Amino acid sequence: MAFRKAGSDPAAEKRVHWYHKLRDKYRLIILNEDTFEEKLSFRLSRLNVFIVTGMLAIILVFLTTYLIAFTPLREYIPGYKDTSIQKDLYELQLKADSIEAAVRSKDLYISNMKKVLSGEDIEATASASPKPDSSVRAKYAGISNKKSKEDSLLRADYEAQTQFSLKVGEKAASGKDVTLDQLRFFTPLKGVVTNRFNPSQQHFGIDIASAKNEAVKAAYDGTVIFAEWTAETGYVMAIQHTGNVISVYKHNSVLLRKQGSFVRAGETITIVGTSGEYSTGPHLHFELWINGKAVNPEQYLVF
Repeated sequence: MAFRKAGSDPAAEKRVHWYHKLRDKYRLIILNEDTFEEKLSFRLSRLNVFIVTGMLAIILVFLTTYLIAFTPLREYIPGYKDTSIQKDLYELQLKADSIEAAVRSKDLYISNMKKVLSGEDIEATASASPKPDSSVRAKYAGISNKKSKEDSLLRADYEAQTQFSLKVGEKAASGKDVTLDQLRFFTPLKGVVTNRFNPSQQHFGIDIASAKNEAVKAAYDGTVIFAEWTAETGYVMAIQHTGNVISVYKHNSVLLRKQGSFVRAGETITIVGTSGEYSTGPHLHFELWINGKAVNPEQYLVF
């Protein structure tokens, strides 16, 4: 019969006994099966075995994580997706959407040009363009199209000077065609010309810098054949004038007239802005085309 010491704690004795068992020494011997010759021997304890096993497990986890995170082996893991490929796919999708929108705009422009040249009516397609949000509308809510006294006097003077003038394509008394320089254009925007006409660099107009939110006027009487959004040049408006003359207004912030609208020379049609990828600040890109050929606007207007 075993006697326990008075006042001893059984749980504490059990822990001490377990600790001693962990530190008990053992010897692992490897013998030759035939000759029983000792080849290797190791002195071990349970504690040493637990420590070595734990360290090996930690090293194995570390090596596995390294191989997955920093080597191409991760691509062979089922369900793995390369983030760089996802990024490239997203960028390609954005470019495809932009190209598709640009193609639709150009197709619409060509269709309207054909209708104008054939004398057909143009249907307004303003719903195809992005609508300005409420904040943009509120910004320009104070702009009024009401003609001032000075504007009325200017219009009267302009009409008095041009009511007897011939237009491009018409015949003068001598029977010769009237040239473009015989027309009297209205300056669409007063400002500083920052980039001049340079067709060799695909710049078929001029850039006019001005204060933000300035009104842009129609250069001559005509019909709006294009009033849409494009990714490169933002809000764009094109007006077909008599005699195969077209004026183009780009980088606007707001379009005030729809396709198919008839406008008078000097009438407010857009607001200067910075829209489009090619814009570097508030300015108007203005182009003049006659018989399908771009001409230098500075030869016919003073800015």
